[in-house]
Amino acid sequence: MVRIHDEGVFDAPLEKIWRYIQDDTPGLHKHRAIPSTKVLKEEGNTVVQEMQIVNADGKGTHWETWRLTMNPPRGYQVEATDGPTKGTTFSQVYTPMGPKTRVDVDGDWKVPGQDDATIRKMTLAFLEEAFNEDSAALKKYK
Repeated sequence: MVRIHDEGVFDAPLEKIWRYIQDDTPGLHKHRAIPSTKVLKEEGNTVVQEMQIVNADGKGTHWETWRLTMNPPRGYQVEATDGPTKGTTFSQVYTPMGPKTRVDVDGDWKVPGQDDATIRKMTLAFLEEAFNEDSAALKKYK
């Protein structure tokens, strides 16, 4: 496991981010690295999703199951419960800054067959790409 912290600032207020997160409009939450998701179970503030994930080398995909526990408006926790990264856990925490929102991601990532430096590089690249995709979507989101 590799402990990773990353942070960024969305150019959107916290209320808009939560509307975006909770909006289940098909195709709204597009991430290149996650071409397909399926909700397996919803109970209270917890959602279990099966996710198709693009392999780190960009060749092919694999399936994982993630449990997301939502804690609005502060953020959410994620745990990979099945698939290659089983045991990965992280939190995403939002801090309002007026018209902007700071996001801190902190957790332990597991990727079998990879050394710590590679896991760190892959995870930070994934987080950056997801942040950029969400930032672009938030600019268009009403």
